[in-house]
Amino acid sequence: MRKALVLGGTRFFGVHLVETLLAEGFEVTIATRGITPDSFSTRVNRITVDRLNVDELKACCGNETWDIVFDQICYSSQEALDAIEVFRDNTQKYVFTSSKSVYDAGKGEAGFVEEDYNPYDYDIMIGSKEDFTYNEGKRQAEAVFFQQAPFPVAAVRFPIVLGLNDYTRRLHFHIEKIMNQEEIHLINPAASIDFISEEEAGEFLAWIGLTSFSGPINALSNGNVKLSDMINTIEEKTQTTAIITSTPTETNTSPLNISESWLMNNEKARNLGFQFKNLNEWLPRLIGDISQ
Repeated sequence: MRKALVLGGTRFFGVHLVETLLAEGFEVTIATRGITPDSFSTRVNRITVDRLNVDELKACCGNETWDIVFDQICYSSQEALDAIEVFRDNTQKYVFTSSKSVYDAGKGEAGFVEEDYNPYDYDIMIGSKEDFTYNEGKRQAEAVFFQQAPFPVAAVRFPIVLGLNDYTRRLHFHIEKIMNQEEIHLINPAASIDFISEEEAGEFLAWIGLTSFSGPINALSNGNVKLSDMINTIEEKTQTTAIITSTPTETNTSPLNISESWLMNNEKARNLGFQFKNLNEWLPRLIGDISQ
C-alpha cells in the first residue's frame, strides 16, 4: 500500500486532502502538534510532533519511507531546510503548499503565470517564520526546496481558499457585516480577485502528488470576480443592502482588501489535465450556505 505523510491536515482544505488520499487507497499518517482534533477516527495514523523542532521531526517521521510527503505548514527557509534534512532519503515526492503571495501585485487582468516568480535563482536568506513576511517566507521556502532538495518537489500556489470551514472567516466577514448592517471598508470595489474552494484545494494537492510533475504550479478555480460583484451576490442572497465605505476603522476593513486586481493563470495545471470548477458556479452557492 502506498504511504503518504501529511504535515498538518486536521482542518480546512487539509481535511479534503486526507479524504482524497484515503479514497485513492493510501495509508495516511498525519503529523500535527495534536492540538486540533480530527474527524478521521481509525482511518489514519497519527504522529504528534513539533514541526519547528528538527530533531523531534526527524525522530518521529524520518525513519519511515513515504511515497509522498504533503507539507501544509512550511513558512520559511529554515523550515524547508529542516524538511530536506529529515526527508532527504525517504520520500519519492514532496508537495509543498505555497501561495499566490509569492507574486507581487500589479499584473492586472492578465494574471500571474508560474514564471513570474522563479524560485530556482532567487537569493536564499536563512531565517525562521518570524524573520519574514508571509509572502517572503513562502518565496524563501520555495527557493530552498527547488535549489537544494534531492527529491522532486511540487509547490502549489493557491489563491485565497474559501469554504464553510475557513477558520479565517474571510468570506464570512462580508456576509456577517452585511447581514448586521455594518460598514465594510473596500479600497477598490472594482478590483478583481480569484479563489479556490476548500474541497478543490484538497483534491488538487492529492492529484498533483500522484502525477510526475515537479516545479511551481498555480491552482485556482476558473474565472474571477470583482469585489463589487461579490458584494452584490451577498446582497441578493441575504436580501440586505451592503454599506461600503472608503474610511477604514479597526473593525470594518475587508480581509480581501486589494487596491488593484490580483489574479493568477491556471493554464499550466489545466494542460496537465486537472479540471477546475467554475468560480461563478460555486461561489454563489457557498455565499448562500454561509448566509443561512
